[in-house]
Amino acid sequence: MKFPRIHTLKEIAQIINCQYVGADDFAVHGMNEIHVVAPGDIVFVDHPKYYDKALQSAATIVLINKEVECPEGKALLISDDPFRDFNILTQHFRPFVAAQAAISASATIGEGTIIQPNCFIGHNVTIGKNCVLHANVIVYDNTVIGDHVIIHSGTVLGADAFYYKKRPEGFDQLLSGGRVVIEDHVGIGALCTIDKGVTGDTTIGAGTKIDNQVHVGHDTVIGKKCLIASQTGIAGCVVIEDEVTLWGQVGTTSGITIGAKAVVLGQTGVTKSIEGGKSYFGTPVEESREKLKQLANVKRIPDILNKLK
Repeated sequence: MKFPRIHTLKEIAQIINCQYVGADDFAVHGMNEIHVVAPGDIVFVDHPKYYDKALQSAATIVLINKEVECPEGKALLISDDPFRDFNILTQHFRPFVAAQAAISASATIGEGTIIQPNCFIGHNVTIGKNCVLHANVIVYDNTVIGDHVIIHSGTVLGADAFYYKKRPEGFDQLLSGGRVVIEDHVGIGALCTIDKGVTGDTTIGAGTKIDNQVHVGHDTVIGKKCLIASQTGIAGCVVIEDEVTLWGQVGTTSGITIGAKAVVLGQTGVTKSIEGGKSYFGTPVEESREKLKQLANVKRIPDILNKLK
C-alpha cells in the first residue's frame, strides 16, 4: 500500500508515538507485508526469529520491537507492539468510511456494464466495460474489476483477511488495507469470497474462470486462464501460475506456489509448493499416478494378509 504522498520518518513516528533510528527526513513511501515489500516501504516484525528476514528485506523502514543495529541505508521504528502500530498506520492511511449509497458516488463504472438489483459497490471501486454483476454481488472499497467480467449472485469481493495475533484476552485482527484486482474476461460463480490483501492486492488473472462457492484468501495471486472448480479453498499468499486447473474441493496451505499448467484432482490437499505441468492428487499432495498406485496397493492388503495366513 502506497501512501497518497511521501512522508518522513519523523512524521510516521509521530503517528504511532514511537522512537526511531534514522534521519528525520528519511523518505517513507508506503507499508507492506514482507512478501511484497519494496524500497520505501515499512515492514513490521515482532519476533526475534524473523528479525534478520525483515532487516534484510527490500523494505527500507523496519517497525520492530527491539532496538537493533540498523542496516546501512535503512531506518527503524522502535515500538513496544509493532502489530498494534501497523494497524494504527492502516487506520490512518486507509480508514473505514461508511457507505451512503448502494453504489458509491466515487465508483467508476464502464460503458455497457450491467449492475443488477441489490448489488453494493463501495468507495473508489473501478469496474470496466461490458461487465455483468448479477443480483446481490458485494464489491468492497478500492476493488478494481477489468473489462468483460461476469460475477454471479452472492459473491463478495474484498472482505478482510483472516489474519490474527493471539493475545491473552483473545484474538487481535490485522486490519486489511489492500485491494482485490480482477483482470479482463474473468468469470466468477455464485457465492464466492475473495479477500482483499492486507496491504497489497489479491489478484485474479485475465481469462480465469472460477466456479461457485470458491474461497480465495488474502494476497493470493492467481494467474491467467486458470480453471477453479466448486468448493475449492485457497489460503492467503498463494501463487497460482498460468493455466492451472484445480478441481472440486481442493484445499491449499498458505504461502505456496502451484506451477503453470499443473492439474490438481478433486479433494486434494496441497500442502507444499508443486511443479507445473504435472497432475496431482491426495493429502499430502503427490503426483497423481504415484498416489493412485499406492491406493491400488492398499486395496490388495487384505488378500496379501489372507495368503500369509
